[in-house]
Amino acid sequence: MAGSSRSSDDASAQSDERPPLPPRPSQAPENDSATAVMERSHLPSKPTTAVSSMNIQTLSFPDGSRGTFSTANENTTGGTEQLSAPPSLGPASFGFNPIGNDIDESMSVMSLAPTLRPPGDLESLLVGDISKRSPAWALLRSQSAAVQPFETIRAEENPIFSEFEREFDDIPDESEESWNEEDRVKIWKSKLKHFMILSSAGKPIYSRHGDLALINSSMGVVQTIISFYEGAKNPLLGFMAGNARFVIVTEGPLYFVAISRLGESDSQLRAQLDALYMQILSTLTLPALTNIFANRPSTDLRKPLQGTETLLSSLADSFTRGSPSALLGALECLRLRKSHRLAINNAFLRTRTDKLLYGLIVAGGRLVSVIRPRRHSLHPSDLQLIFNMLFESGGVKAGGGENWIPLCLPAFNNRGYLYMYVSFLDVDPESERDLSAAGEEIAIILISPDKESFFALQQMRDDVVAELKKKGHIDIIKTAAKQGRPTLNEIAPGTHISHFLFKSRANVQFCMPALLPAFASLLSHRRLMSLYHNLHATIHAKHTHMKVLHCVGADTTSLAWITPIFEFYCVAGPNASRAVLTQGANKIIQWAKREEERLFIIGGGVF
Repeated sequence: MAGSSRSSDDASAQSDERPPLPPRPSQAPENDSATAVMERSHLPSKPTTAVSSMNIQTLSFPDGSRGTFSTANENTTGGTEQLSAPPSLGPASFGFNPIGNDIDESMSVMSLAPTLRPPGDLESLLVGDISKRSPAWALLRSQSAAVQPFETIRAEENPIFSEFEREFDDIPDESEESWNEEDRVKIWKSKLKHFMILSSAGKPIYSRHGDLALINSSMGVVQTIISFYEGAKNPLLGFMAGNARFVIVTEGPLYFVAISRLGESDSQLRAQLDALYMQILSTLTLPALTNIFANRPSTDLRKPLQGTETLLSSLADSFTRGSPSALLGALECLRLRKSHRLAINNAFLRTRTDKLLYGLIVAGGRLVSVIRPRRHSLHPSDLQLIFNMLFESGGVKAGGGENWIPLCLPAFNNRGYLYMYVSFLDVDPESERDLSAAGEEIAIILISPDKESFFALQQMRDDVVAELKKKGHIDIIKTAAKQGRPTLNEIAPGTHISHFLFKSRANVQFCMPALLPAFASLLSHRRLMSLYHNLHATIHAKHTHMKVLHCVGADTTSLAWITPIFEFYCVAGPNASRAVLTQGANKIIQWAKREEERLFIIGGGVF
């Protein structure tokens, strides 16, 4: 130390500079090095203008948008101290990587709140007042919100839908020698959804996939399981096997079984099985069905139901593709001006015959007009059976322009038949049914309790068509049917919502925008309907009291909103914020309120 003091005095004598300050306790004295690394003592705080000591990096996404993410500063020198904390109390226990003192000092309670974000996720650049966003942030947000639902999904993330395009392909039968039994069973098991109907005696009645030889053993197993629980006085309602959900509905001597890997809830699958039961009753009536099995419990019901397999299959396929009408239990109406719909109703009423019970005009499965008795109304489930028969199965239209069909409407009266006169306008009986033009088909449906009323209803049909053509209303209906559903840009310009369902609870009717272009394919439509099924099941779950549900996923953002007046479900891209979604939902609901008398039939024509 004496030698070091003498060298310092010599240096002071040679220059007028002030002597250096004494070294800090943790600082080693300088010898020959020009610079030295100083270890800083632990300070309670540090004045700085930086938001955080992190590296902010920018990443460009495939759709053209850009995002920022933060990483811990890798340039931390070896002498920087790290705070040590017990594992149970440190930030790592909340999903954060340990970082240096500078960042520890800038952390808040919000920073340590447990979230679903992984370490190294986005950190807000505006710590403090998070309600204020810079113009750059707003621009980035608007660009990223334009990403459509399911655009970012990868096939390996949801392998269930990888084979959905082949869901409706027929299974080769025994006559095709190129297929052996093992291959046929493999194809049958690959189907994502099955509907089976069998009797309590174990007799197979219907299966959507596979012939009798293929499904006989499987139905035997199902019947054995159901009978075991019934013997224990504890009826089996459903169970899980792997990723498949089994739901059983027992209606008298019939067992209805749904097997689904599409994620639907028990109540939704049960409603679909109830619709299949209603389809059987529409052919046989309840007393006839009861008498058949009362006399012979082992009766093969396939013979009385012969010819109705196409109706059951078209109904089952509509559930597999995804039916908003079945999900909501509501009907969709053709959008028309109030004055036009009123004029059509008046033309119906002026030409009504005394033998008429209900009169309907339908365009492509969407209701245009209805007239009914004052104290009677058609249940949506009955109308869905009629629409399935006319527009889905294609059997009625293939028979020609006019049809006379005895039909039981179970929700109206399941003990007897009504008689339905159906006439398609401008239909060539020789032409095959074109599914692409299905939305433009116009049918007049007249229902009577009198089986001898064919000619009276035929005359009424002629009078109605003449009246509508005279006033130009047929062309108005054709134009509205050809235009199809409105687009979202027409409904709510500038919204980031990609699709929605709006149900008027009082009218038991719903509306939705066009599926094109985002959900035109079979697979994208099924993904959309699976999302709606999940929203519907969650918000309608037993003992739940939710009115608004906001869900954020890797590929979509969705919203469900229920009031005593309406039900609303919508979906947007994965980057749409809650504020953007709510703003779009309010625009759509205001539009539906303004257009209510165009979108829905309120009351209809009453006599």
